[in-house]
Amino acid sequence: MRKPLLLLLVLSVSFVQLFSRDTTLKDILRELDDAIENSEQYVSKREARIEALNDQRERTPADQSALYELNFRFYEVYKPYKCDSAIAYLNRNIAIAQQLQDNERLTETKLLLASLHEQSGLYKEATDLIESIDREALPNRFIMKYYDIYAKIYLSLEEYTQDMRLAERYGLVAQSYRDSLFDVLDKNATDNESLIAHETFLLNERKYDEAIRINDLRLKAAQLGTAEYALVTYHRSLIEADRGDHEMEKYNLALSALSDVYAAIKDHASLWMLAEILYKEGDIDRAYNYIRFSWNDTQIYNARHRSLQTAGIRSLIDQTYQKTIEENNARLRNFTLLTSLLSFLLAIALFYIYRQMRKLSVARQELQHMNSQLQSLNEELKVINESLQASNADLSESNKIKEKYIGRFINLCSIYIDKLDAYRRMAYKMLQANQVEQLRKITSSVDSLDNELKELYTNFDTAFLQLFPDFVEKFNVLLLEKERITLKKGELLNTELRIYALIRLGIDDSAQIAEFLRYSLNTIYNYRAKARNKAKVSRDDFETLVKQIK
Repeated sequence: MRKPLLLLLVLSVSFVQLFSRDTTLKDILRELDDAIENSEQYVSKREARIEALNDQRERTPADQSALYELNFRFYEVYKPYKCDSAIAYLNRNIAIAQQLQDNERLTETKLLLASLHEQSGLYKEATDLIESIDREALPNRFIMKYYDIYAKIYLSLEEYTQDMRLAERYGLVAQSYRDSLFDVLDKNATDNESLIAHETFLLNERKYDEAIRINDLRLKAAQLGTAEYALVTYHRSLIEADRGDHEMEKYNLALSALSDVYAAIKDHASLWMLAEILYKEGDIDRAYNYIRFSWNDTQIYNARHRSLQTAGIRSLIDQTYQKTIEENNARLRNFTLLTSLLSFLLAIALFYIYRQMRKLSVARQELQHMNSQLQSLNEELKVINESLQASNADLSESNKIKEKYIGRFINLCSIYIDKLDAYRRMAYKMLQANQVEQLRKITSSVDSLDNELKELYTNFDTAFLQLFPDFVEKFNVLLLEKERITLKKGELLNTELRIYALIRLGIDDSAQIAEFLRYSLNTIYNYRAKARNKAKVSRDDFETLVKQIK
């Protein structure tokens, strides 16, 4: 390499801190240019690893477990290199796990394959695989991966669908799975998967300093020239981009791309994202070299999704680059002609160039003015967004207070009914003791309990519908049209609606619902199962969507 100092810093334990302090973005870009020029030697190293695995295959005994481990190593070496080969080895391992009846290996391999399908844009295949996994029987160590894959599938569907109604639905489902992921996240865990999830959570919350702290922990455990280092610096660039530090965004994208080239990784986003930024900044030559190299790697990796991601910017940079070459050639011909002309024609040419420069200067000033206006508008939008966030927080707090009030109301009513029932039993005992006269003075009839229950449910229905006046209509929207509920005359809620009103208030324990409504636990289970069967949405999502009714 041309920079021994840079290589020495790569090997240092405190590489990142020294690198960012002593090396400029310009130095890293030159190092990246050099690495791309010599990329074949890094590819040869990965091909040598593949060849070594092929040699090992010849010596591997005909043992299914040993073959499973060897296939897994093939998958690891092919995953960032050739997508279709990695998929093939995972499919082989699925077949082996099924033969061995090893459910844990089968689940692990399905999750890996679903993740690879999602990254490749095969969302239907990814969804089919993840749905084939029994969530209830899923070991704890796979739960985070399970939720993460689901969230990424629906986030990608939200991004690429042309149907805004579906995009909104996909976004809600994705957020639900992300919430589930963060619920099971141990924020004190130090394994890489937990750190990535924690860092993503902090980034979504715009807690940039804390996200950087987690990223630093990951960076200390990674080395330049590995997939881990490429990923952690890519994530660092997302943090910097989100908080508006575009120089540091480019800096980390360049480090990530450099690590990708050193590791012969063909599945990368850093290089073409960096090319897009450089193109917008006017560095057309470097942007063209980067996007062409990235496109060639994408073709080798052979994932449709990656090709679609880079096709637009590649086409744009290609056209601009070709146009630049044509303009340069035309300019060269003009200069060749101008050199043969008399000084008079040269003066005219110089005058023309001067006028063009003046036009460019005026255009640049206008562009700067427009940029200033856009920045001013962005600041205004930021203030409006902050105001909306404050309003949303107030509304959320208000809803919590109302829900707590209803819960207290229900609890008091239930206690009152229990006391009334105890009072009736006391009266019955007095009757058995022939204390008739005293009984007449104390109570009149056991029918009072039924009346109290009816009054309780009427009060509950009225209070609930005051808070959620459109609940019945919105609940029916979640059901098949032929299964929608029609209330009888004078009826506010029926038993089924009352069960889901309690669920909307946060009381989703069937035992508590049964106790309040004076039904058996089995009856409540049956009501809930029938309602899920009548839903036009997914059975698994039905009660979650009920809880989201505003």
